[in-house]
Amino acid sequence: MFLLSSCCFDRPPATTGEHLRICSQGYTCCTSDMEDNLAAQSRREMEGVLKEAGRTLQTSLMGQHKAFDGYFLELLNRSAINLQETFLAIYGLLYSQNAEVFSDLYSDLRHYYRGSNVNLEEVLNEFWAKLLEKLFFQANQQYHIGEDYLECVSKQIDTLRPFGDTARLMKVAVTRTFVAARSFVQGLGTSGDVVRKVSQVQLTPNCMRAMMKMTYCPHCRGVASARPCANYCSNVMKGCLANQADLDTEWKHLAETLIQVAAGFDGPSGVESVVLSLPSRISEAMLTMAENMATINSKLFQACGHPRDGRAGSTGANAVKRGEAAGENRLGTSSNKMAKLVSDVTARLRDMQPYWVSLPSMLCSDRVATGTAAEDKCWNGMSRARYLPEVMGDGLASQISNPEVEIDITKPDMTIRQQIMQLKIMTHRLRNALNGQDVDFQDTSDDVSGSGSGMCGDNVCHRVARPVAPVTNRPKYAVPPQEEVKSSSRSQNLPGVTDFLLPWLICLLRR
Repeated sequence: MFLLSSCCFDRPPATTGEHLRICSQGYTCCTSDMEDNLAAQSRREMEGVLKEAGRTLQTSLMGQHKAFDGYFLELLNRSAINLQETFLAIYGLLYSQNAEVFSDLYSDLRHYYRGSNVNLEEVLNEFWAKLLEKLFFQANQQYHIGEDYLECVSKQIDTLRPFGDTARLMKVAVTRTFVAARSFVQGLGTSGDVVRKVSQVQLTPNCMRAMMKMTYCPHCRGVASARPCANYCSNVMKGCLANQADLDTEWKHLAETLIQVAAGFDGPSGVESVVLSLPSRISEAMLTMAENMATINSKLFQACGHPRDGRAGSTGANAVKRGEAAGENRLGTSSNKMAKLVSDVTARLRDMQPYWVSLPSMLCSDRVATGTAAEDKCWNGMSRARYLPEVMGDGLASQISNPEVEIDITKPDMTIRQQIMQLKIMTHRLRNALNGQDVDFQDTSDDVSGSGSGMCGDNVCHRVARPVAPVTNRPKYAVPPQEEVKSSSRSQNLPGVTDFLLPWLICLLRR
């Protein structure tokens, strides 16, 4: 406040103010340089307050993101370790020779959740096809079974249904859970991105003139102790933050949809139950196939031909059957942690819903005059007196008659309009996730790091994609080496429709 060291504090101004460009040109104690310096100071203070408010909200969103992301990956790791320990104890060599099938499944699920370009349906279909091949091979070691024959076997999986209904039920549960979980963390990331980018939007010159007039012109008039009238401050802030207030509708839609998605994470069919039950579901499927191996063999021999006799060997079906009892009781136990996470994130999301329209009142709360007769002795922009104009509404369109901030309502801020579009896109994706529908999860932010969030560190939003090997790329079996079949490249997902629509929609918003 050294800038005001030569100003008059609650003393009559010394000279006329014809030289002033912002404050009223009555008697003043401010020179032109003082006015310029005070205007720059008011800008710095306003931008600092806005960024601090944004950082506070961003930190809250980051905390929710980190808590859910960490616990979901913890569940996935617990499930993978449980499967490894259980299957190794139960199936022994049968598991250790084929452990890659299961580790690949968990790795693909982890990459999918992280946001990699992985097709979840293909991942699950490939897992069951590989498992069918492995179990069929182990159960028929008395025959010579080559790559071509195994390829025929895997093609019969839809008509044969060797795993009963377990494979279908697991596919439905896993798809619903992982689509919802990935969209949820993506939604939190998008929210943080929006806050960060909007907090960096530059305030307009007209806004800064109004801020200077409200904040430091009382000092130049010799009434430094005068605080702004409440309605006066509201109109200044509503004018300065008119574009930000237009985020309100889509911001609330996103928050509400995030709450709806989070509501499905807890309960008997929630995230903990689905992720931790993967080992038992897979074990149940293996048992179903083992119990029906004779029938399965008969149908496969009809469809693919009877394999020629090879080396003698015992079957692996008995090993699968022996694992029945132990496979049922090695599930990880759930806790109340997910329920607490859902409760916390729901409360935080509800609290943040009115953020953009509540900014003006929040920024005015510690500025305005209070107490007895405050309305008659507050600063109204010209003098200490009652402020008469009515308070404007929220948003750009409502500022057409704002008496404090001159603003062209036909020229919205394009950065904020782009963020409104990102909110709409993310809300659409979350609504698809509520219906269990997978979506093309390309990053909605301009950043290349993070799972859709510039607020995430590398340890939170790792995005290294491990390509999913196609079904035709068969792993090696515990038999003498055979000629490897060249793998065919997996077709890539088409670019998201938002990549094409977003520029067009932005052009419409410019009109």
